[in-house]
Amino acid sequence: MQKRTLGSTGPAVSALGLGAMSMSGSYGEVDRAESIATVHAALEAGVTLIDTGDFYGMGHNELLLAEALRGRDRDSYLLSVKFGELRGPLPGPGARDCRPEAVRNFLAHSLTRLGTDHVDIYRPARLDPAVPIEETVGAIKELIEAGYVRHLGLSEVDAATIRRAHAVHPVADLQIEYSVISRAVEPDILPTLRELGIGMTAYGVLGRGLISGHWKPGREAAPGDFRAYSPRFAKENVEHNLALVEALRAVAETKGCTVAQLVIAWVAAQGEDIVPLVGARTRERLAEALPALGVRLTEDDLAAIEKAVPRGAARGDRYPAAAMSALGVGN
Repeated sequence: MQKRTLGSTGPAVSALGLGAMSMSGSYGEVDRAESIATVHAALEAGVTLIDTGDFYGMGHNELLLAEALRGRDRDSYLLSVKFGELRGPLPGPGARDCRPEAVRNFLAHSLTRLGTDHVDIYRPARLDPAVPIEETVGAIKELIEAGYVRHLGLSEVDAATIRRAHAVHPVADLQIEYSVISRAVEPDILPTLRELGIGMTAYGVLGRGLISGHWKPGREAAPGDFRAYSPRFAKENVEHNLALVEALRAVAETKGCTVAQLVIAWVAAQGEDIVPLVGARTRERLAEALPALGVRLTEDDLAAIEKAVPRGAARGDRYPAAAMSALGVGN
């Protein structure tokens, strides 16, 4: 497994990370045994970075990972944990809480659920508009100094917020959506990260399955599947977006790889400071993703991908309207 370093102050991690969100119902029903087997397969393949959130399945994801990681050498993997999203039993958008006392409370619960004495990267899932980022980061800094957290991360914030946070404590990485159809980070975010020596963990590299090559026209999202509410999967947009996938498929065929491998390789090719996160929830999908690290894209290949899917070519926002305002950048 290749390694990459998260920024100038962050840890060395596998060049491909495992995002565990989909193992807790975000895309419909899951098989618990298969989820655990997928985590094991990732570890055996050399994946060391595992990303979760304390609100994924209301703690289900952390408990699942605790079971999957039980008995493993704690130094053989790194846990990236997001916090701050508030949920309730009724449907509808939640709120955020990134007050220092809430940060400490969330971490205490995560440590217990995960069965560990520290998390490797701790980050607010979204900016809390009611709390200055300096206060949130200051609380994480105290937890780092106390040994409960190893590194500070951020998620889905703008360039100005990154600078303010980094001034309080060095940021290891920004977690943000980045794919061939989601490139809003390129004008301002990516240059800021590189100026400050901050890495990126890119999620959504397969567009939540939209650009994996496996989503078919007319497919309906399963009950409980987030994609039922995603504008990019809406009937008025999905046909156009799947045409982009077919253009990518033509490029993938020239490389002797799958569409999923091509788009993961594209993200990895954007810089050694970027680590793609793959949200595989089965061993089959993980097995397809891993060889992407061996796909070498030439300048001609990158030009062909750009021609197939120019920046801004996808139709529909990457989140429902109610959630877009919480993002540091757009599509």
